[in-house]
Amino acid sequence: MDHSLSSQARKSGDRYPRKPAIRLELQDAFVFLSELKPGSVDLIVSSPPYCMGREYDTSGRVEDFIADHEKLAPLLVNALKARGSLCWQVGHHVRSGVVVPLDAVVYQIFSRQPGLSLRNRIIWTFGHGVHASRRFSGRHETILWFTKGENYEFNLDAVRIPQKYPGKRYYKGPNKGDFSGNPLGKNPSDVWEIPNVKSRHVEKTDHPCQFPVALVQRLVRALTKPGELVVDPFMGSGSSAVAAALEARRFSGCDIKKEYITIARTRVAAIEAGKEVYRPADRPIYQPSGRDAVSKRPPHFTSLR
Repeated sequence: MDHSLSSQARKSGDRYPRKPAIRLELQDAFVFLSELKPGSVDLIVSSPPYCMGREYDTSGRVEDFIADHEKLAPLLVNALKARGSLCWQVGHHVRSGVVVPLDAVVYQIFSRQPGLSLRNRIIWTFGHGVHASRRFSGRHETILWFTKGENYEFNLDAVRIPQKYPGKRYYKGPNKGDFSGNPLGKNPSDVWEIPNVKSRHVEKTDHPCQFPVALVQRLVRALTKPGELVVDPFMGSGSSAVAAALEARRFSGCDIKKEYITIARTRVAAIEAGKEVYRPADRPIYQPSGRDAVSKRPPHFTSLR
């Protein structure tokens, strides 16, 4: 199904007030990828099922995750343009307290594809999640950014963030006394702290494992130009479609569950209507003031130390 955004400028996308085509398909990922025109995609960004027994999983075995990725890898590379990027977001497969880092598994498979090179292993960290009692609580996942070829798109200025010390100056040399930082901000590094989508998050839907729009926005801004094509073969609730729409990129994605396609369509339609149903990428992470009851340490907590 196609959704076209109006030309009305929005807060995040007003730099590129265009009408990108958004395709949302009820389709199997392997069929979807095999039908894409070879060399047509600028950016593939996705988070595949971890084979953890979720409602959308077809297996609970890491061996099946590996087998699926052996089949996915050539399809993904075939769809990419010669200068395209592939961003694969994964976490951990956990069974009976035993952890398998899925990014290590993915790297071993994808790195064997001709022309595919790893540029960054990005750590996505977040403050909330399940509390573990027999190991340290997991508070990060990873994004593996690969490129097809050497002449890839990377627009650092589009994703710079404020410096910690913007007033810092050169202390020696010909520029002594001048401000040393970039006026647009600093490189966001390969560790990104972006809140995950929990129950009270503005983006929360019925999907159990959706990722935040801001996570995809940074990738879309840095790795593509306005009007270029972003693809997500495991689209889920449509966070990648929303990010592409906000940044005036074309989008094509699929999922095998009809209810998730419906959610994605609703989210894209809300963006089309100018509604801010997402957490802006540049919004600072909330820090408790210490005045709220929930941020105050109960007296008996101290006595237990």
